[in-house]
Amino acid sequence: MIIKQLSVFLENRPGTMNEALKILKNAGVNISALSVADTSEFGLLRLIVDDPDKAKKAMKEAGYTSSLNDVLDVDLKQEIGFLSDIIEKISAAGINIEYMYASSSSSSQASIIIKTDDLEKTAEVIG
Repeated sequence: MIIKQLSVFLENRPGTMNEALKILKNAGVNISALSVADTSEFGLLRLIVDDPDKAKKAMKEAGYTSSLNDVLDVDLKQEIGFLSDIIEKISAAGINIEYMYASSSSSSQASIIIKTDDLEKTAEVIG
């Protein structure tokens, strides 16, 4: 399923992630998945939240640069090789995976968040 992801640019210094998360907390936004990537100058916080528009508005009002992007949320079966089979289908279709990260809603339920160069085709390929 294609969903919205909030991406927030952060200064690469202590406390900035905490500040960003507090903004979302105070706005009443729930986070279900996140990923953090960094360079020497900035960090990129990617989040799956229950209200992407509300989250983006809260970050903007607090002076943060953020964007909403489409990503694919894929439920994972708890069986050996399931993720490998998904990645193989995507690769065989000539689709480039830009990034992905995991999400878990309980001890038995997991999903991956995937950004590819063609989300519609990816969703079709993996069924």
